[in-house]
Amino acid sequence: MKIFKLAIIFCFALSLSAGAQEYNLKDKLPIDKNIRIGKLPNGLTYYIRKNSLPKDRVELRLVINAGSILEDEDQRGLAHFTEHMAFNGTKHFEKNELVSYLQSVGIKFGTDLNAYTSFDETVYRLLVPTDKSAVVDKAFLVLEAWAHNITFDPKEIENERGVITEEWRIGRGANQRLQDKYFPVVFSQSQYAQRLPIGKKEIIQSFKPEAILRFTKNGIVLI
Repeated sequence: MKIFKLAIIFCFALSLSAGAQEYNLKDKLPIDKNIRIGKLPNGLTYYIRKNSLPKDRVELRLVINAGSILEDEDQRGLAHFTEHMAFNGTKHFEKNELVSYLQSVGIKFGTDLNAYTSFDETVYRLLVPTDKSAVVDKAFLVLEAWAHNITFDPKEIENERGVITEEWRIGRGANQRLQDKYFPVVFSQSQYAQRLPIGKKEIIQSFKPEAILRFTKNGIVLI
């Protein structure tokens, strides 16, 4: 089994080496010419691209330039926790009102409404019907709420601890146990090896609310 794991790590490292030789990693990624790019007065950069599929829908994404790599030692898992709290109460939508409203206008949680947290970013996705302009307008209010108006109600934080602990438990499969072994090798001497987005169970279960408020104040930068 040890030989098998070492072989996987070697192949992974070899593929990274081959890719580095083929491409200049300092080159900027090319941007689709059909994308319209601009910046608002508040510094938020927007990208717009017309797409006819799916029909009569607009897909909105809010990309926040903050992920688990920005966590302090006592915040491991709180970037992902912040993502969850975005659905548990904001300035304009108390507690679960946000999800309830979106579902009431035909938006399905999981399919049309979702989010994820990675090492370097947190991304919220919202697929909105365009037949009613009021719904589209309110969708942008949702994006604003996610960007800087999450309320972090202490009761909702307590309720969410169990949800994320269960995510942590379910994720402890063979793939995760293998990552625990090869990440310290692949990301040697890097903070990435210590900042998996799911975090540490003991921190998720016991952190003080000020720790997550400190993360959102210091870490979040809109793209």
